[in-house]
Amino acid sequence: MFTGIVEEVGRITSIRKNGSSLQIALHAQLVHEDAHLGDSIAVNGVCLTVTHIRGNELRFDVVPETFRNTGLASLQAGSAVNLERAMAANGRFGGHVVSGHVDTVGTIASIQKEDNAVVVEIQPQLSDCLRYVVSRGSVTLDGISLTVNEVYAQSFRVSIIPHTFANTVLQQKKIGDGVNIEVDIIGKYVERLLSFAGDSQHARPHSPTTAKIDKDYLTKHGFMG
Repeated sequence: MFTGIVEEVGRITSIRKNGSSLQIALHAQLVHEDAHLGDSIAVNGVCLTVTHIRGNELRFDVVPETFRNTGLASLQAGSAVNLERAMAANGRFGGHVVSGHVDTVGTIASIQKEDNAVVVEIQPQLSDCLRYVVSRGSVTLDGISLTVNEVYAQSFRVSIIPHTFANTVLQQKKIGDGVNIEVDIIGKYVERLLSFAGDSQHARPHSPTTAKIDKDYLTKHGFMG
């Protein structure tokens, strides 16, 4: 699990494509320090497993499923990437719950300066994911935990503070570039639970009662206002 607080920007040193899979090597100044084989590191918001360590260089294998559903395939040697290690049990929870499992790729539709903020509008390739994006809620772009400003029919906007803009790959993005999007996982779990509400076929065979999870139940128990 991650929090969407980028620890550093790394640099791709090599990328090897083999059909619909990749082998990525990158240089890091920080996240390699306590890395071990098998550790999880978010690379532009994609949870990848460390398969090789040599000094400051880390290597990862990207399977076809990840290749098809993220923007990693567009990377090349020299590309900058956001990096975050998996959250430590005793660490601060600075962002929100991030799994590193990308839901879709989005395209930057506009970039506007507003006082000290940079406002970015994103159009997801899979517009269905917008049902999980809510105003003042959380969303992850290239591994960065951000607060949603506004949601439209085909897009949404986020405001980026100067520190985040200066210390992530967002400063290098331009209109038309792609970003990995992970929506808030809590919304997906709630939707999944609601889909089973009142469905006796999915009740546990030895469960004495089957609670109906609906809007009234969630409101009563403090999940909704």
